[in-house]
Amino acid sequence: MTQTALLAIDQGTTSTRAIVFGLDGARLAVAQRELPQAYPRPGWVEHDALRIWDDVLACVREALAAARLRAADIASIGITNQRETALLWERASGRPIHPAIVWQDRRTADWCRANDSAERERWLQAKTGLLLDPYFSATKIAWILDHVVGARARSERGELAFGTIDSWLLWKLSGGRLHLTDASNASRTLLYNLHTGDWDPQLLEFFGVPAALLPEVRDCAADYGTSAPDLFGGAIPIGAMVGDQQGATVGQACFKPGMIKSTYGTGCFLVLNTGAQPAQSRHRLLGTVGYRLGGVTTHALEGSIFVAGAAVQWLRDAMRLIGAAGESEALARSIADTQGVYLVPAFTGLGAPYWDPEARGAIFGLTRDSGIAQIVRAALESVCYQTRDLLEAMREDATPPTELRVDGGMAVNDWLMQFLSDILRIPVVRPQTVETTALGAAQLAGLQAGVYASLEEIGAQWRVDRRFEPALDAARADALYAGWGEAVSRVRQR
Repeated sequence: MTQTALLAIDQGTTSTRAIVFGLDGARLAVAQRELPQAYPRPGWVEHDALRIWDDVLACVREALAAARLRAADIASIGITNQRETALLWERASGRPIHPAIVWQDRRTADWCRANDSAERERWLQAKTGLLLDPYFSATKIAWILDHVVGARARSERGELAFGTIDSWLLWKLSGGRLHLTDASNASRTLLYNLHTGDWDPQLLEFFGVPAALLPEVRDCAADYGTSAPDLFGGAIPIGAMVGDQQGATVGQACFKPGMIKSTYGTGCFLVLNTGAQPAQSRHRLLGTVGYRLGGVTTHALEGSIFVAGAAVQWLRDAMRLIGAAGESEALARSIADTQGVYLVPAFTGLGAPYWDPEARGAIFGLTRDSGIAQIVRAALESVCYQTRDLLEAMREDATPPTELRVDGGMAVNDWLMQFLSDILRIPVVRPQTVETTALGAAQLAGLQAGVYASLEEIGAQWRVDRRFEPALDAARADALYAGWGEAVSRVRQR
């Protein structure tokens, strides 16, 4: 084999990255662009899909140049992406007909509330593992069809295509030749049946989504064609597509039932490998595809937190309490505690296990002595409390985990990881590579290209950087968590 590297395109909620990995999993080069979000109305969140595409092109070219590699040196590309974000475009021109509606967007909350019931929730959960919530793609698709003039008629004539961001990027990379997605992304739409492994006609009818819009569903590691030769100086095989949290599950080598990881990016996502059978939660967690290889699905149980790193970004950009995200760790260390201050970052509602789209953010416990350090630390602590919310629910649904593997941008904060271990009361383990979302996509692409023979070979690349053990008194941890519960109860609307 003459190829010496793998390329991951990691398109996230607030940034786009391209990372070149060596065949041993070592990072060789990275290029990144921040992605602005648009908020046209309260609770609405949108992205410019053409901006995303331009950033992908620029990042891939920069990363290849930084690694001093050519297209011919890349064995395969893996694409990983923000998942539920929905986009419709014209098949003939490739132009989006509306800005991408981001997973955080809540514009369809009223529709979900009006069409929800206990019976319907059971029906949807049995088919999809999911709940009726604006978070997922189906109601976003229907909203675009109903609010863009002529869109529904055009969709029924086959003139339009729907995709999550992975499908959009593949369409553009392939020069408009391929309209595909993978099982992990499909499983986040509310249109994919976990048992049949394909789009479900009853779900399409319920949500009013024409089948002609939808991409073909393939395995996470599969033949996704090649990039157009003129993009990067030569055609590069595309061997994997995977949702960001499933990519991180692979990058964290969580290949056995009971293994669990948590990714701290814009949001926080806890994923537990549950093995061969679809997971059914009794506590409003999500059953989802962990990954699908060779037509065989490994299922997972997931808890989704909408705001994690986004809270620190809010402190920086909106409140201007810090100049850079890295300042938050020093401020948290500068005080013994928050003096009873809690920040509930329900800026776009609350995710699991509450699923309350109407909840809004709030700060509680402020006194005359409260200052920037208390508010910043409370924002960091909220990430840990929300993670415990998820873990408490998972303990009721599955075998309690013995440790938590962590990754994502916030995982480099040592103070935060120690407090997380203290609040969860289990060890928190950080790997040497915290960019596990991109790494997992690259490794799946390598699996498809024959670089790796098996998941076991991929798992052998995983290495521990640091292990954080609980150090805080258990009673104190429980008291702090109880205070969080009280704060959450005061912002909830249902």
